Amino acid sequence: MNNVDKTVAFYTLGCKLNFSETSTITRNFVNEGFKRVEFDEKADIYVINTCSVTDNADKRFKTIVKSALKQNSNAFLIAIGCYAQLKPKELADVNGVDLVLGATEKFNVTSYINDLTKNEIGEVHSCEIEDANFYVGSYSIGDRTRAFLKVQDGCDYKCSFCTIPMARGISRSDTLENVLKNAKEISEKGIKEIVLTGVNIGDYGKGEFGDKKHEHTFLDLVKALDKVEGIHRLRISSIEPNLLKDETIDFISTSNCFVPHFHIPLQSGSDTLLKLMRRRYLKDTYTSRVNKIREVMPNCCIGVDVIVGFPGETDELFLETYNYLSELDVSYLHVFTYSERANTKAVKMKGVVDNKTRAKRSKMLRGLSVKKRRAFYESQLGNTLTVLFEGENKEGYIYGFTENYVKVRTPWNPELVNTLHQIKLTKIDESGTVRFDFIK
Repeated sequence: MNNVDKTVAFYTLGCKLNFSETSTITRNFVNEGFKRVEFDEKADIYVINTCSVTDNADKRFKTIVKSALKQNSNAFLIAIGCYAQLKPKELADVNGVDLVLGATEKFNVTSYINDLTKNEIGEVHSCEIEDANFYVGSYSIGDRTRAFLKVQDGCDYKCSFCTIPMARGISRSDTLENVLKNAKEISEKGIKEIVLTGVNIGDYGKGEFGDKKHEHTFLDLVKALDKVEGIHRLRISSIEPNLLKDETIDFISTSNCFVPHFHIPLQSGSDTLLKLMRRRYLKDTYTSRVNKIREVMPNCCIGVDVIVGFPGETDELFLETYNYLSELDVSYLHVFTYSERANTKAVKMKGVVDNKTRAKRSKMLRGLSVKKRRAFYESQLGNTLTVLFEGENKEGYIYGFTENYVKVRTPWNPELVNTLHQIKLTKIDESGTVRFDFIK
């Protein structure tokens, strides 16, 4: 097949890891002669990178397929990613889908395209998840002022609500040498911020050379990245509390490039529920991590993942979580409403919470998150910080984030895109973002 003049568009659902992988797969297409276009434009091929973390992501897939077919009813549609690995036949049966590729096949997507004739039934190439035992490095560039750098994939944890080990396989890591090479490549392209991403990045080092032992640790990775020339900012996307060690927190507090921002999944503020969820820590461990961070980085931004409506979550246990988070010195919450996932242990658990109660609890925690973020922003007023401006004109404003993840805005100025500036935070405006003065 002649790829010249053939166009391809991409849509990514889900996490930062998916974005990094989509970006790498995009570069593979471009290297083979395809021209990339936006997803809302007419294309010969549409690639949808799927997610399976929430029920909503599954439902959105059909909507995205329809929107692609509106642009070009004869387009060749390809589904890849976590949902494609977990339920390939389900995706292949969606009207208009031509090709479904699983966890290992997605990185060779171009080799599965012989011609662009639409299939009557979606063709499936999906491995057994035990075969997803090799590592493919990825990073995203070109879409943002920051890059997502994949350092790890898969997970050996068996949380009772999670399908990720079934969708991505065992925990395995990129080699330290390759991570540093990718980081250098990113910095040489003028990108100012790198966000480290993976499924369970605190487990970094496991499977680095194909075996289960740790050749390096997450702290080794952090220390090595901090020495790479040309990097302005390094940010950790999400790290399990039991894998975030005091030594790592101490190092980041005095590092050259790592910013004072942690995102640490909690999932529940009740030890009873943490045990049912099969998490690898209890509330005391989480509290000690937050206290340690506050001790060495008082202005650090701390984000929290929390699940509401998990089986067995009574009113009393939910209030235990609510009150715990209310008193904890954290900056914002990512609230997930529990949704049943096939083949997980949680599906068979007793004490199912009805959807109305799940929605009510979710709304309560989202309200708490708004208060937490506002209080954190207020605590930063008067501080001198550094902002990295983003590349989008949003209704006449340019937005950016400080090193400790305070969102700021100022009237649009294209010269500010992808630049770092020292600023003094002055007030919170009606949009909930922060205004500032430039430090000359």
